[in-house]
Amino acid sequence: MKDSFSFLKSTDMFSHLTSLKYIPRWMVLIIDIFLCLISYYVAFYFSTKLFSNIDDIRLLNYFQRISIIVILQIILFWLFHTYSGVLRYSSFVDATKLLLAVSINVALLSLLNYFFYVSTSYILFYYSALIIYGIISFLLLFGLRLAVKTGYDYFTQNFGSIIPVMIYGTQSAAIGISKMLKATQEAKYKLVGFIDNNKNASERVIMGVKVYHLTEEIVEKVIVKKAKAIIVSPNKFKELNPNYDLDIFINNGLSILTSPPMSIWKNDMPTIKQIKSIQIEDLLERPSIKISTENIALQLKSKVILITGAAGSIGSEIVRQVIHYHPTLIILLDQAESPMHSLKLELEEQYPQQNFSIILGDVRNIQRMEYVIDMFRPDFIYHAAAYKHVPLMEDNPVESIQANVKGTKIMADLAVKYKVERFVMISTDKAVNPTNVMGASKRIAEIYVQSLFYKLNKDANASTKFITTRFGNVLGSNGSVIPYFKSQIEKGGPVTVTHPEIIRYFMTIPEACMLVLEAGAMGEGGEIFIFDMGNPVKIVDLARKMIRLAGYIPEVDIKIQYTGLRPGEKLYEELLNKKELTIKTHHPKIMIAKVREYDFDEISVQIDELINNSKMCKNFLTVSLMKKIVPEFLSKNSQYERLDV
Repeated sequence: MKDSFSFLKSTDMFSHLTSLKYIPRWMVLIIDIFLCLISYYVAFYFSTKLFSNIDDIRLLNYFQRISIIVILQIILFWLFHTYSGVLRYSSFVDATKLLLAVSINVALLSLLNYFFYVSTSYILFYYSALIIYGIISFLLLFGLRLAVKTGYDYFTQNFGSIIPVMIYGTQSAAIGISKMLKATQEAKYKLVGFIDNNKNASERVIMGVKVYHLTEEIVEKVIVKKAKAIIVSPNKFKELNPNYDLDIFINNGLSILTSPPMSIWKNDMPTIKQIKSIQIEDLLERPSIKISTENIALQLKSKVILITGAAGSIGSEIVRQVIHYHPTLIILLDQAESPMHSLKLELEEQYPQQNFSIILGDVRNIQRMEYVIDMFRPDFIYHAAAYKHVPLMEDNPVESIQANVKGTKIMADLAVKYKVERFVMISTDKAVNPTNVMGASKRIAEIYVQSLFYKLNKDANASTKFITTRFGNVLGSNGSVIPYFKSQIEKGGPVTVTHPEIIRYFMTIPEACMLVLEAGAMGEGGEIFIFDMGNPVKIVDLARKMIRLAGYIPEVDIKIQYTGLRPGEKLYEELLNKKELTIKTHHPKIMIAKVREYDFDEISVQIDELINNSKMCKNFLTVSLMKKIVPEFLSKNSQYERLDV
């Protein structure tokens, strides 16, 4: 028997019941009238059996009696709209309407009986029959609705697509979500309870469902049996560190859903379509930094802005943010044709009022770059163009130098020549104590622009302020680990992690670009700005969490394989060299790194030699000179380790 029931629950033979349309109102009314007829027949039958010796009654014929009751009952059903609701969404309000409609009918019939008795000394109905009618008709009418609602809920939860959910939180936002779930006719989620980590809030009943105290025991023994998903209310999400506070649900196989912030709710509550599954990016995000935009707005308004690498993750977001400060013109420069075309279409559709110039070009081509800068004369340059993938650059160090060092040198030199106000370079945490070619190439680019500024400043010719920003891994950027893991999970695994102890810092793309704009605005030249990125994330924990969010069990449904550190990869990234110091800025999350100063005349000769070596495709000679320029560059898990001996 139990096996048969399990089979029924696993089959889809009843799934069509969850998609049935609503019963028309006229049909509900007919069913209600039919139930009233049955109720009176039963009531009359029992009354005549119980009170057959009463002789002071002058009854109408059966048809006349039924007609009076039904007509009056129909009028009351119409007045209270008892048939207008959807049976499967019946509530306490519907029960109240039915009770009033039936009770008033009994009262009116009793009143009619009384006046008839006063006039004739006879009655039309047994009073007992009216009372029994009222009780039976209400029970049948309400029972119908309760049966339909219970049956529908049972079939949809066991055989259909309705998901039983609990709401984490009991504040106003949680109540708004619960009202939406109760009121909506889009059958997708069913509210079965609330959860709160405040013990005083537990054991209460809100919106007809119980509030459970959040403990590991209650989650394991109660919540997982009643719910399949947890909706985290916006107010509760603000209070949490989602990186670990939601693990108690994720580790027990419960899906996590989110609602938009209350600030963008319409009609005081969200809609079903706004309830969405939480993404790993949501769990890694920290409270966003708050930056005063007044200074940025003053600097960028009515200016000409050039953004290199504009089609990339960082470059395209810088474009979107810069637009809000109303520059005269934004020049988008990149060599990637298809991404540039997609970005062009997006910007033309979303920002038709903004002036753009789309330029296909390579920062390594000095003639092309000079043509662009000479034509547009930008006031600001945000230099995001770079090669960034560590393993690829380890295999192709000469290309890393050409793009990251030569490209930066060309843009920086032209910025000075054409008196660009500010040059903001995007760097990386991998430039600190580099263990790979990519990180070392970005450190050399940092050295060049910083030493160039110091040289110009010393000669009292510093018309361009050179500013550098360093940050870690960016969530959702092209080629980042998260989309890679998602792809592996969709294929059924395995998920590959290089090392069980590897950790990384993460930040969001908007957050990173906000830092770039703030650095460009506050910098006086020569600074390397770094950002307090919070706590690092263990990559294997990230992989496990993504597997659970996808509804699988790590190491059971989807395996995790360790592939070993890639060439040039280290277990952890740093934002500062051990010998470097930091000084505070006006923003608590933004600091300035005090780094070693290089003599421009000396370093520029070495960098020119480095570029020439890369041009001749001499990999080992190129890397050897990189290590000479950046003594702290010690290769790891790489063929270039022999150069460190």
